[in-house]
Amino acid sequence: MEGRAFTVKIAGVPIGIRCSYARNERFFADYLSDETPRFTVEPGEEDLLRIKESFDRTAEAEGREKTAYSRAFLENNALHDLIADAMPAEGVLLMHGSALSLDGEGYIFTARSGTGKSTHARFWRETFGERCAMINDDKPMLRVSDEGVTVYGTPWNGKHHLGGNISAPLKAIISLSRSDANSIAPLPASEAFPVLLSQVYASRSAATMRRIIGLEQRIVNGVRFYKLGCNLDPEAALVAYSGIKEDLNR
Repeated sequence: MEGRAFTVKIAGVPIGIRCSYARNERFFADYLSDETPRFTVEPGEEDLLRIKESFDRTAEAEGREKTAYSRAFLENNALHDLIADAMPAEGVLLMHGSALSLDGEGYIFTARSGTGKSTHARFWRETFGERCAMINDDKPMLRVSDEGVTVYGTPWNGKHHLGGNISAPLKAIISLSRSDANSIAPLPASEAFPVLLSQVYASRSAATMRRIIGLEQRIVNGVRFYKLGCNLDPEAALVAYSGIKEDLNR
């Protein structure tokens, strides 16, 4: 098995990758770059073992049988973690959420798994048609700069593989919860920060976590947050969008 070395560009950052499996090189096909890498990641045996142990702990906590994952799959997840851990030094955070653009502006829906963020994103695509484009349905990245916050697609785009190598200036982050009726309201910074903290990649490094928290504070200060109570009616998309526009135009 030959090692593979190539460069990708994710969230505006050129990244060198060294990996062992062809499927992982193909995984990054839409993000290949010929720019000089800002940093390079190369999973080792300890990284694959750490990923396996993490999956095993999750299975045990959820009462499921442990899965025999392939080494290529473990390597892919190790690459994900190594990249996410290095990106805060570049002003970039990896977030769990469903991100799309509408009229060129970015929106992220975030919630606990199974709440319906992907379903709500689909309602927006169905409601707004060609005005709407999927950025990433699982793990978008946020780049924080003096110009503001931009949301980017990544190769880790969910089980339905929705999204692409595109970006948009981030307009709002919407926290979803189930409700019988559709309603939306702004979230104050004191409530927005823990929402963001719970959905952003957390590092094992104390120094990296300090960078992450600093970037999160800048996002909370620069991006509008909302709490959306929604049911499984497509009307939720219009309620959310109208409520955001009304709030921003005040």
